Amino acid sequence: MKRLVLAFFFTLALAAPLAAVQPDEVLGDAALEARARALSHTIRCMVCQNQSIDDSDAPLARDLRILIRERLMAGDTDTQIRDFLVARYGQFVLLEPEKNAQNALLWLAPLLALLAGALVLLRFFRSRRAPKVKPLSAAEKRRLKELS
Repeated sequence: MKRLVLAFFFTLALAAPLAAVQPDEVLGDAALEARARALSHTIRCMVCQNQSIDDSDAPLARDLRILIRERLMAGDTDTQIRDFLVARYGQFVLLEPEKNAQNALLWLAPLLALLAGALVLLRFFRSRRAPKVKPLSAAEKRRLKELS
């Protein structure tokens, strides 16, 4: 049993995504490298589209990682680098789009979908209820007595 558990955790460790940063890209300054890695985790690979450039092996991702490191070495702030990339590639380059009026529908869509689903379910279950029975009128009661 211990071997099975050990094999399971070893398999999970191998399945974890590895960073694609090459040794020649790493900056000598640990603080700048940490900033570069943090930024790289928030930028989308334009080739892979569901990975950050930190996780992607695509040549464009490598170019973007190098660009980020060059701009950091030049003294740019994280915001300036992010703005530069957005100006060049558009909002799509950000893995998490900015929370602003332009993206309000994007951020509210899951909530609106849940609300719409809840309304559909509510309407469905209300329509399945047995219809309310109207009480018998006095004439109907008399007729029922006559029949019985």
